[in-house]
Amino acid sequence: MQAPQSAVLLRIYTEEGKMNDRRPLYEDIVLKAREAKLAGATVLRGPMGFGQHASIHTAKILDLSARLPLVIEIVDSEEKIRSFLAELDTMKEVGLVTTEKVEVVHYGGRAMQPGG
Repeated sequence: MQAPQSAVLLRIYTEEGKMNDRRPLYEDIVLKAREAKLAGATVLRGPMGFGQHASIHTAKILDLSARLPLVIEIVDSEEKIRSFLAELDTMKEVGLVTTEKVEVVHYGGRAMQPGG
């Protein structure tokens, strides 16, 4: 195993029903991350949550609105993540965006290379 690599984890908190033009926001973010050749992106769906306005969003059978919480996680080099943040600025209603430094200890069958 090669030495761990430092990287940045980008988290985007949004909700299922948000759109960017005619495409779901989460789908647009993932496709743009792929275009930017980022290491990968994962969309996580939450069964319950609340955000800025403190409205509870839940997956209960009676609440069938498409407002469930979503978290999109992307990990890559700090340089590539910072560059991708500019792309997020062009999208409406993205939600909360956070970054944190992480250490990648394994990436598929090979260690992650610095700079992507």
